[in-house]
Amino acid sequence: QVQLVESGGGLVQAGGSLRLSCAASGRTLSSYRMGWFRQAPGKEREFVAAISWSGSTTAYADSVKGRFLISRDNAKNTVSLQMNSLKPEDTAVYYCAGDRDGGPFYYQVKTSNEYEYWGQGTQVTVSS
Repeated sequence: QVQLVESGGGLVQAGGSLRLSCAASGRTLSSYRMGWFRQAPGKEREFVAAISWSGSTTAYADSVKGRFLISRDNAKNTVSLQMNSLKPEDTAVYYCAGDRDGGPFYYQVKTSNEYEYWGQGTQVTVSS
């Protein structure tokens, strides 16, 4: 099965930018719908962004639209999340997740239970 490892987290001031990366091993991600989720202390895990297997279709949580950009490079077996104009409320552990592409992209795209592969997470802290 595929193994996912996130990197790129850290401490940044409000208004700054950060780029997260997710590297896969064990299998290529070409046929997977990929997503980013985040979980803040004491909060439930929430959807951030997702991208289709081809990279042509994306989805974003309303809270990050216009600020975050998800992308993928199937040749390099990686998925990235460019985060701009960061806010303190973006502080959380960010997780990379993978789901085998078996239907319409938008089918429960924001539901964490639909994704079967998960990384260990990377901490993002935005100070104010």
